[in-house]
Amino acid sequence: MSPRKSDSRERMVLSAAELLREYGAGATSIDRVLAHSGAPRGSVYHHFPGGRAQLIDEAVALAGDFIAGLIDAATRAGDPVKAVDAFFELWRERLVRSDFRAGCPIVAVAVETNDDAPHLARSAAAVFARWQEALAALFERHGLPEQRGKRLAAFIIAAVEGSVIMCRAERSTAALEAAAAEIHDLLIHALQSRPETGPRP
Repeated sequence: MSPRKSDSRERMVLSAAELLREYGAGATSIDRVLAHSGAPRGSVYHHFPGGRAQLIDEAVALAGDFIAGLIDAATRAGDPVKAVDAFFELWRERLVRSDFRAGCPIVAVAVETNDDAPHLARSAAAVFARWQEALAALFERHGLPEQRGKRLAAFIIAAVEGSVIMCRAERSTAALEAAAAEIHDLLIHALQSRPETGPRP
């Protein structure tokens, strides 16, 4: 069954997010999104009056929501160490499944200069902040001081994103696995040293 015409907007946003992961922001053009999504050309400015910048901004939001949902699902498991382990494993699976082609679309936007759309960097920053807040809240619920939880959350997101970049360049999961192992041990030590025991309600 062919997709309904009304699906073209959703398909374009999803295609933009997938192209950002593999090719970066600079190479994610309207033409490339149309070819990838199969959406009709006339739908571009009907659905995205702001043009390419609006399309990429919505793709960033979609990708941010997707990862945030995975973080939220992991944190509901109740064990912060297992939650972070699962986050690293998610990225390992994505790298292997894509033959090391798929990175993070948020990083793709954050690292490129977008003089014509400076709000894209702010959108990427907001996504990173959302991910960090979710992890920090988990750590605080398990007895870590607020500032320690925030620092650990920022460190974990930075370690994941940096190691994913290294893995793509090296075509190996070694950097990600090393970061995961070190952070696993760090979290166990931090939670054992917390001033309070047991999760907070």
